[in-house]
Amino acid sequence: MKVEFNKDKEVVARIQEGLKRKGGYCPCKVGTKPENKCMCEEFRNQIKDPAFEGYCHCMLYYKYK
Repeated sequence: MKVEFNKDKEVVARIQEGLKRKGGYCPCKVGTKPENKCMCEEFRNQIKDPAFEGYCHCMLYYKYK
């Protein structure tokens, strides 16, 4: 299992700017709840799933099997 940033540097830059504006909370999710703090709870749960491979909700990270 391996998690890394999206290979598209433009996407990474846009998402990281959004993270700065929202104080570290996912710019793609509504609200500043603890579960939306990057790396969000949704993606942390997906990482735990050995069958999951793909991007997080905002496409900042990619998880390989």
